[in-house]
Amino acid sequence: MKSVFALFLTVLLFGSCTETPKNYVSLSGKISNANEFKNITISNRKGYTKNIKINDDGAFRDTLHVKEGFYRFSDGNEIGTIYLKNDNTISFTLDTEAFDETLKFKGDGADQSNFLIANSLLQETYLSEDIFDSTETEFSKAFDKLEIAYNALKNEYNQLDAAYFENQDKAFKSMQKAYKAYFMGKLEMRKLFAKGTVSPTFSNYENHKGGTTSLSDFKGKYVYIDVWATWCGPCKVEIPYLKKLESKYHDRNIEFVSISVDDDRRSGTMEKAHTDWKKMVTEKELTGVQLFTGNGWEADFVKNYKVNGIPRFILIAPDGTIVDADAPRPSSKKLTELLDKLGV
Repeated sequence: MKSVFALFLTVLLFGSCTETPKNYVSLSGKISNANEFKNITISNRKGYTKNIKINDDGAFRDTLHVKEGFYRFSDGNEIGTIYLKNDNTISFTLDTEAFDETLKFKGDGADQSNFLIANSLLQETYLSEDIFDSTETEFSKAFDKLEIAYNALKNEYNQLDAAYFENQDKAFKSMQKAYKAYFMGKLEMRKLFAKGTVSPTFSNYENHKGGTTSLSDFKGKYVYIDVWATWCGPCKVEIPYLKKLESKYHDRNIEFVSISVDDDRRSGTMEKAHTDWKKMVTEKELTGVQLFTGNGWEADFVKNYKVNGIPRFILIAPDGTIVDADAPRPSSKKLTELLDKLGV
């Protein structure tokens, strides 16, 4: 009888120590210099979205019911990736002023997420935006160096299983393919619009300050053109740099012209597109010459320059010939080097 009771007690004790797996992941952390809205958003491509409140001290904590996999999180400006799985407890810390450099994960599944951050930093190191302005040989060498660094990073995270790296290798190859396709397109652009050929023109585009403006109005000056739209995130990133550039060269022989391709495709109607453009130029105090095509992507100038992605920057010489049909961005030091070399 005693042995039966002891067996019952043993089963009871061991049974009580066995926890049922939780159907949620516990997520917490702390964010320095959090956005004004005091929240982060967790989402994936399958429609999952959850907003998490950030306390005044930057700390946050919540539980999420998820399907295992990688999720995006955003503080409103930057986007990161995190691996989530129910029954896991994970946390991260970051400073939004140095997002990738300070983002660190701890807890269950942290290695999967930390590898992605380290890989992202490698890509930033070897694949700067200037890579698309390089030669084909320079482009290939940059990817060769990146691949060596990528394989070395995998060795540092050898505790992760083969299936994980199989997916990461596929992602690496896909990224490499996309970069090369974009780069080859830019090479073709350089050949199609060779330096010294006559530039396509535009006429009578609406000027935000009133009246209309044509390319011929700038004859005798260099013209740096920014083809953009109010909804374009990368376009807006360049605005502060463009303002600084305009300030630096304001008394030089160059005009900075921004041409909006806002249209009904994104805005619903041309009237709303026009209103959005006028509003942003005013509210953001955009400088330079601000123009509106009225035809969006169908404008002759846009089509003649084969603009299929924005922002797109074009530099035209005082005599109306092309200097660079795919010029460096305002944020690139190569642009100021080019302008100074031209004696602008």
